[in-house]
Amino acid sequence: MNNLIKKDIAVLVGSLRKESYGRQLAEVMAAMAPPTLDLQIIEIGDLPLYNEDLEGDGIEPPVNWVQFRERVGRADGVLLVTPEYNRSTTAALKNALDVGSRPYDKNVWSNKPTAIVSVSQGAIGGFGANHHLRQTLVCLNCPVLPLPEMYLGGVAGLFNEKRELVEGNGVDKLITRFFSSYERWLARF
Repeated sequence: MNNLIKKDIAVLVGSLRKESYGRQLAEVMAAMAPPTLDLQIIEIGDLPLYNEDLEGDGIEPPVNWVQFRERVGRADGVLLVTPEYNRSTTAALKNALDVGSRPYDKNVWSNKPTAIVSVSQGAIGGFGANHHLRQTLVCLNCPVLPLPEMYLGGVAGLFNEKRELVEGNGVDKLITRFFSSYERWLARF
């Protein structure tokens, strides 16, 4: 009998496009995750834009905000997978961070060990988005995995028509090293 306790990792994918490279990578990472981690993609596309007028003072917040906050709150850790839009992350991912950070005294991100993977079709692999997210996560009291920083450039060539990693590009080894570091990071919290 296997008594392995898996860490519940909430995965947020910044691109809402069904065939996005970020989603493909998140799915590959979930399949490659070590047996100690259970990666589950949490959908963020249906979250209404954060607006403080939609909650508080006897106003019930939107149901999907409540469900999202509860789901992230239960997670042992978070993995953010983002493309780079205009040297930053996506509006959808930023909105999810905002929704989870409110009300002020109920920030679901606080002390949640987090890791970021950024992807881009260009050569620098979403460096700007990755670091912009790190800046936001400091404010949310998220301990972010310092290394390895994961920037995957040329992402369009990483997958075959079955949404699998193309063999021989070394990304599988990078993901394995990433998970090794992330497991140690999670253990610290």
